[in-house]
Amino acid sequence: MNGEDLIERVLREGERQADEVEVFYARGESISTEIKKGILGIAEESEAWSMAIRTVKDGRIGSSSTGDPDRWKECLNAALASGRIATPQQWGGFPKPADVTGTASSSDPDLIVAVENAAEMVGDLLAGAAEHPVEVIGGGAGPPPAYLPGANTSGVFYGMDRTVAAVSLETIREQSTGYEFDASPFLADIDARSVGEQAASLAARSLSGRDIETGRYDIVLSPVAAASILGQVLLPALSGRNVKAGRSFLAEKIGEQVFDEHLSIYDDPFAPGLGSTTWDAEGVPTRRLVFVEQGVLQRFAYDLKTGYRYGEGSTGSAVRSGSEGPGIGFHNLFVDGPRMKEPGDERAVWIHDVVGAHTANPFSGDFSVEISNPFWMEGGEQTEPIRTAMFAGNVFEMLREIGGFGKDTRRVGRLTIPSIRLNNQQIIGK
Repeated sequence: MNGEDLIERVLREGERQADEVEVFYARGESISTEIKKGILGIAEESEAWSMAIRTVKDGRIGSSSTGDPDRWKECLNAALASGRIATPQQWGGFPKPADVTGTASSSDPDLIVAVENAAEMVGDLLAGAAEHPVEVIGGGAGPPPAYLPGANTSGVFYGMDRTVAAVSLETIREQSTGYEFDASPFLADIDARSVGEQAASLAARSLSGRDIETGRYDIVLSPVAAASILGQVLLPALSGRNVKAGRSFLAEKIGEQVFDEHLSIYDDPFAPGLGSTTWDAEGVPTRRLVFVEQGVLQRFAYDLKTGYRYGEGSTGSAVRSGSEGPGIGFHNLFVDGPRMKEPGDERAVWIHDVVGAHTANPFSGDFSVEISNPFWMEGGEQTEPIRTAMFAGNVFEMLREIGGFGKDTRRVGRLTIPSIRLNNQQIIGK
């Protein structure tokens, strides 16, 4: 039985016992490679399949998932059972068919699943790393494609092919390490050799870093470091669910100047990226959403469940992770602003990445993280390496006054972001 026939069978059977039913499944093949001791250690082909079912009866929502297509009836029964013990909520129905005006692509026909292709990417990673005197201690490459269809009993059926080419490499030289990565739906975007060279360069150049005294400094967060911190604090603050539950610092602030006037934040599902899509994970048509415009808070993100509960309506912001049910998220989120000057022209501490961003307080915005591969930066160039230290502060406060945005915009997961200069920040060193 093919996927579409299975979805139709689940919908027909589920509709006999519930008011509404939704089915979402993912099917794909993948190649995973692993680098061990500087060589290609493991290359494996695999096939994945998963299905998630949601049922609604009398406002009670139930859900379940399975990785075995032959157990779809058990999965449906489990969803119905979970719905019977769920608390009823305001519910306006799954989306109905709608005209889709935008177009989005997250699939590359040139990306072919084959061990030899992944092995070639690994070879390029290692060739790049060989340009510096380092040891390769880990990494890998893989191009997993997937087909993601969904449907509901209101007549919606949508599907999208999705591909991801991903590479990563970790290197070491004595006590200094370097890590780099890249991922894109499009194979042509990936320069594995450059990723390998950058990972090795970080480890080689970070050797013999000097201590930095505790104090306040101007800093430059690379796109990777900025994404790590903002992803743990700013993104949850824009979730309508957190806003309504009183867990967002931005609650009750729509229309206010909450950040620097040069900062804008928007979600563009039609831009090329890992989250490009014309429908969200519940079959709601997506659209470009501006959350912050020139520092002024404009809106929050909602999925169906939260939107109905609070009378807001979905913003087409539902996303899924694996076989989990849908939740509020973002498709291709951009942190943007005018590139007035290079943020590293004047002396500052440049930070490649941070460790421990997940410990940040998403409500207050407070954080304290270890900085990775820091350098003194001046005239736009990274000069002397710095021994690792701590960076502490508050996300919402630091975004109120931004020193500048770099021209090095980079896609980090579903977030596209430039380097950001922040003045007078707390570094805890020796």
